[in-house]
Amino acid sequence: MLKLFLTALLFAACVAAAVPSAAGECPYTPARDSTERKAILDAVRKPVSKELGQRVIFVVSNLNVCGDWAFLEADPLASDGRPVDWSIGKYADAVADDACGGYVHALVVKKDGRWQVRQQVICATDVPWVSWPEYFGAPAALFPRLD
Repeated sequence: MLKLFLTALLFAACVAAAVPSAAGECPYTPARDSTERKAILDAVRKPVSKELGQRVIFVVSNLNVCGDWAFLEADPLASDGRPVDWSIGKYADAVADDACGGYVHALVVKKDGRWQVRQQVICATDVPWVSWPEYFGAPAALFPRLD
């Protein structure tokens, strides 16, 4: 009986070691259908929709979470899945001059159980987040490496 118990305990320990815990990884990417991913994207969607003058959805290129911090890099699309109409709003000239990267970059922080946008940049042509770890105190592991 003791041998069976020890074997089961060893097996459970091996399984636990082989399956990474999202809470313990830094960074990790929330599952596509998770409530955490939806909450982060919804937090970014509201100010981006307002700034672009239209409701948007995101095609996520990069979504990393580390503790109470998240970094998003995504292409915005109109809520019907078609391309964003860049001709409306303040980015029209930048798009016309081919000076718009089209991405949304956002740094999101969880406060009082809710994800809130700390910084967002739309239409960047450079790497807007390069100073965010130092400036905002966000974990450097959140951001893509610049090798």
